[in-house]
Amino acid sequence: MGFQKTVNQYLPPAAEGDFASSNPRASVLASEGQLVAGAAGVTVGRFAWANASGVVLNSGSGAPSGFVHREQQGLITAWLGEASMLVPQGLPVVLHNEGDFWVKNTVTAASIANPRLKAFASLTDGSVQFAAAGATVSGYVETNYVLGGFSNGGTGAVGELVKITTGGKQ
Repeated sequence: MGFQKTVNQYLPPAAEGDFASSNPRASVLASEGQLVAGAAGVTVGRFAWANASGVVLNSGSGAPSGFVHREQQGLITAWLGEASMLVPQGLPVVLHNEGDFWVKNTVTAASIANPRLKAFASLTDGSVQFAAAGATVSGYVETNYVLGGFSNGGTGAVGELVKITTGGKQ
Protein backbone atom coordinates (compact mmCIF):
# COMPACT_ATOMS: atom_id res chain seq x y z
CA MET A 1 0.00 0.00 0.00
CA GLY A 2 1.33 3.40 -0.94
CA PHE A 3 1.95 6.29 1.41
CA GLN A 4 -1.13 8.44 1.99
CA LYS A 5 -0.92 11.65 -0.04
CA THR A 6 -4.33 13.24 0.49
CA VAL A 7 -7.06 13.51 3.09
CA ASN A 8 -10.62 13.93 1.85
CA GLN A 9 -12.83 16.30 3.79
CA TYR A 10 -15.91 14.31 2.79
CA LEU A 11 -16.33 10.65 2.00
CA PRO A 12 -17.21 9.85 -1.61
CA PRO A 13 -20.82 8.69 -2.12
CA ALA A 14 -19.77 5.46 -3.81
CA ALA A 15 -17.36 3.79 -6.18
CA GLU A 16 -17.94 3.14 -9.87
CA GLY A 17 -20.29 0.21 -10.34
CA ASP A 18 -21.92 0.37 -6.87
CA PHE A 19 -25.66 0.01 -6.54
CA ALA A 20 -27.17 3.51 -6.27
CA SER A 21 -30.30 2.36 -4.42
CA SER A 22 -32.04 -0.67 -3.02
CA ASN A 23 -34.65 -0.55 -5.78
CA PRO A 24 -35.32 -3.76 -7.74
CA ARG A 25 -32.53 -4.92 -10.04
CA ALA A 26 -32.16 -7.78 -12.48
CA SER A 27 -29.18 -9.72 -13.75
CA VAL A 28 -28.77 -11.14 -17.24
CA LEU A 29 -30.09 -14.69 -17.24
CA ALA A 30 -27.23 -17.13 -17.83
CA SER A 31 -26.33 -20.67 -16.87
CA GLU A 32 -23.82 -21.28 -14.10
CA GLY A 33 -20.34 -20.29 -15.25
CA GLN A 34 -21.60 -19.16 -18.66
CA LEU A 35 -20.50 -15.50 -18.51
CA VAL A 36 -16.72 -15.15 -18.20
CA ALA A 37 -14.32 -12.28 -18.81
CA GLY A 38 -12.67 -12.22 -22.23
CA ALA A 39 -8.98 -11.90 -23.14
CA ALA A 40 -8.64 -8.26 -22.07
CA GLY A 41 -10.62 -8.77 -18.87
CA VAL A 42 -13.73 -6.76 -17.99
CA THR A 43 -13.73 -3.38 -16.26
CA VAL A 44 -16.23 -2.95 -13.43
CA GLY A 45 -18.58 0.05 -13.54
CA ARG A 46 -19.02 -0.05 -17.32
CA PHE A 47 -21.28 -1.63 -19.88
CA ALA A 48 -20.32 -4.97 -21.42
CA TRP A 49 -21.30 -7.27 -24.28
CA ALA A 50 -21.56 -11.06 -24.08
CA ASN A 51 -21.19 -13.18 -27.21
CA ALA A 52 -23.02 -16.46 -27.94
CA SER A 53 -20.37 -18.52 -26.15
CA GLY A 54 -20.62 -16.39 -22.97
CA VAL A 55 -17.39 -14.40 -23.35
CA VAL A 56 -17.88 -10.91 -21.89
CA LEU A 57 -16.01 -7.82 -23.14
CA ASN A 58 -16.28 -4.07 -22.54
CA SER A 59 -16.47 -3.62 -26.31
CA GLY A 60 -18.99 -4.74 -28.88
CA SER A 61 -21.65 -3.68 -31.31
CA GLY A 62 -25.34 -3.06 -30.89
CA ALA A 63 -26.95 -2.70 -27.48
CA PRO A 64 -24.79 -3.87 -24.56
CA SER A 65 -25.79 -7.09 -22.79
CA GLY A 66 -25.67 -5.41 -19.41
CA PHE A 67 -23.82 -3.36 -16.81
CA VAL A 68 -20.95 -4.72 -14.69
CA HIS A 69 -21.78 -4.13 -11.03
CA ARG A 70 -19.03 -3.85 -8.39
CA GLU A 71 -19.22 -7.11 -6.46
CA GLN A 72 -15.61 -7.20 -5.23
CA GLN A 73 -14.68 -9.37 -8.22
CA GLY A 74 -11.87 -7.15 -9.52
CA LEU A 75 -8.46 -8.62 -8.69
CA ILE A 76 -5.20 -6.79 -8.09
CA THR A 77 -2.76 -8.60 -10.36
CA ALA A 78 -0.22 -5.82 -10.95
CA TRP A 79 2.96 -6.13 -8.90
CA LEU A 80 2.54 -3.93 -5.79
CA GLY A 81 -0.79 -2.68 -7.14
CA GLU A 82 -3.11 -0.90 -4.73
CA ALA A 83 -6.44 -1.19 -6.50
CA SER A 84 -8.11 -2.72 -9.53
CA MET A 85 -11.47 -2.60 -11.24
CA LEU A 86 -10.54 -5.35 -13.70
CA VAL A 87 -12.05 -8.84 -13.71
CA PRO A 88 -9.26 -10.98 -15.21
CA GLN A 89 -9.74 -13.27 -18.20
CA GLY A 90 -11.69 -16.44 -17.48
CA LEU A 91 -13.27 -15.32 -14.21
CA PRO A 92 -17.07 -15.14 -13.90
CA VAL A 93 -18.91 -11.88 -14.59
CA VAL A 94 -22.43 -10.91 -13.53
CA LEU A 95 -24.20 -8.51 -15.88
CA HIS A 96 -27.23 -6.46 -14.82
CA ASN A 97 -29.86 -5.35 -17.31
CA GLU A 98 -31.96 -3.39 -14.80
CA GLY A 99 -31.24 -1.36 -11.69
CA ASP A 100 -29.69 1.83 -10.36
CA PHE A 101 -25.89 2.19 -10.48
CA TRP A 102 -23.09 4.72 -9.94
CA VAL A 103 -21.00 5.45 -13.06
CA LYS A 104 -18.26 7.89 -13.92
CA ASN A 105 -19.34 10.50 -16.47
CA THR A 106 -16.47 10.21 -18.93
CA VAL A 107 -17.06 12.54 -21.86
CA THR A 108 -19.83 15.13 -21.72
CA ALA A 109 -21.08 17.25 -18.86
CA ALA A 110 -24.55 16.17 -17.82
CA SER A 111 -27.00 18.93 -17.01
CA ILE A 112 -28.82 19.39 -13.72
CA ALA A 113 -31.50 21.15 -15.76
CA ASN A 114 -32.02 17.96 -17.79
CA PRO A 115 -31.62 14.97 -15.45
CA ARG A 116 -33.42 12.53 -17.78
CA LEU A 117 -30.71 12.27 -20.41
CA LYS A 118 -30.05 8.81 -21.84
CA ALA A 119 -26.88 6.90 -21.00
CA PHE A 120 -24.83 5.97 -24.07
CA ALA A 121 -22.24 3.16 -23.89
CA SER A 122 -18.89 3.39 -25.68
CA LEU A 123 -18.52 0.62 -28.26
CA THR A 124 -14.77 0.43 -27.52
CA ASP A 125 -14.56 0.43 -23.71
CA GLY A 126 -18.11 0.45 -22.25
CA SER A 127 -17.69 3.86 -20.61
CA VAL A 128 -20.69 6.20 -20.30
CA GLN A 129 -21.66 9.58 -21.66
CA PHE A 130 -25.05 11.28 -21.82
CA ALA A 131 -27.19 12.73 -24.60
CA ALA A 132 -30.86 13.25 -25.47
CA ALA A 133 -32.92 10.16 -26.26
CA GLY A 134 -32.64 9.20 -29.92
CA ALA A 135 -29.46 11.22 -30.47
CA THR A 136 -26.65 9.87 -32.62
CA VAL A 137 -23.35 9.82 -30.71
CA SER A 138 -20.36 8.64 -32.75
CA GLY A 139 -18.78 5.52 -31.25
CA TYR A 140 -21.55 5.10 -28.69
CA VAL A 141 -24.86 3.23 -28.54
CA GLU A 142 -27.98 4.28 -26.62
CA THR A 143 -28.83 2.07 -23.64
CA ASN A 144 -32.06 1.58 -21.70
CA TYR A 145 -30.58 3.59 -18.79
CA VAL A 146 -31.24 7.25 -18.04
CA LEU A 147 -29.37 9.76 -15.90
CA GLY A 148 -30.79 9.32 -12.42
CA GLY A 149 -29.03 11.96 -10.35
CA PHE A 150 -25.79 13.39 -9.04
CA SER A 151 -23.66 12.96 -5.95
CA ASN A 152 -24.16 15.49 -3.14
CA GLY A 153 -23.11 18.86 -4.47
CA GLY A 154 -22.22 17.28 -7.81
CA THR A 155 -23.07 18.82 -11.13
CA GLY A 156 -22.55 15.84 -13.45
CA ALA A 157 -19.23 17.22 -14.69
CA VAL A 158 -16.80 15.02 -16.59
CA GLY A 159 -15.08 12.68 -14.14
CA GLU A 160 -17.83 12.89 -11.50
CA LEU A 161 -19.89 9.97 -10.30
CA VAL A 162 -23.52 10.09 -11.38
CA LYS A 163 -26.42 7.70 -11.01
CA ILE A 164 -28.02 5.80 -13.89
CA THR A 165 -31.33 4.00 -13.66
CA THR A 166 -33.70 1.85 -15.68
CA GLY A 167 -36.50 2.88 -13.33
CA GLY A 168 -37.38 5.89 -15.49
CA LYS A 169 -37.52 4.13 -18.85
CA GLN A 170 -38.91 6.37 -21.55
